[in-house]
Amino acid sequence: MKVLLFLLLSIFSYAQERIITLSPAVNEIVYALGSGEDVVGNTQYCSFPKASQSVTKVGGYFSPNLEKILSLKPSIVILQQNNKKLALRLDKLNVKTKIIQIDRLPHIRNAILELGTLLHKEAKATSIVTDIDKALVDIKGIVKDKKILIVIGHNTALVKQIFVVGQNLYLDDIINASGNTNALQSKRKGQPILNQENIIATNPDIVILLAHSMHQRGLSRADLIDPWKELPINAGKSGDIYIIDKEYSGIPSDRLVLFLQDFKKILNATTHR
Repeated sequence: MKVLLFLLLSIFSYAQERIITLSPAVNEIVYALGSGEDVVGNTQYCSFPKASQSVTKVGGYFSPNLEKILSLKPSIVILQQNNKKLALRLDKLNVKTKIIQIDRLPHIRNAILELGTLLHKEAKATSIVTDIDKALVDIKGIVKDKKILIVIGHNTALVKQIFVVGQNLYLDDIINASGNTNALQSKRKGQPILNQENIIATNPDIVILLAHSMHQRGLSRADLIDPWKELPINAGKSGDIYIIDKEYSGIPSDRLVLFLQDFKKILNATTHR
């Protein structure tokens, strides 16, 4: 009888989970794990999956509203490290929080597994991580020792303010996992900003442009690729300049698998030139 009561209470407690996700990546992982129905709040940038668009918005990525969060009576608020101060405030108000780190590939794997444990979705979490690991194996050795530059944004003129992927990011880990190197080797972490002279100095063999909102901006592929062809760099001479225009290209969630598939297609394309 006690065992039955315990099971009933456990099931009831799971059903009463009220989750607030404070980043698109966190939101996507929670939904992918099968806990989307428990999400009662997220940010205005949480647009995938479609069901998350109708969830109550508690502010932006860097500016969540504490009062709105509290009004939703969450059982847990899941956030990234940029919101540590908010987590401390919530902790003082006896609101349970979970901070996850998703900067590097190992962090993403760990975050998915940790959230799987937290939300009692261990099997699904393991399945997602296994798919990511397989996709990483699939990109290895297609081409080797190429210098790859990943650029973030919609640059139609390559003069200044060119955001690129530096070290200490999961995208840099992906380049390394493929058997190639980041064209930018710098002590500057995250997303350094370069100018045209800096870009030429990196002399990448392959350039990948992450431009997820190019269509909304009315830009064509030629608008973004042609300026790179004019630069005196290896990628400009060979034509190995590619665009990934999907929203998931900059979101380190379970959809990393889709990005890795796109990355694989690009590497395969370079071998057929």
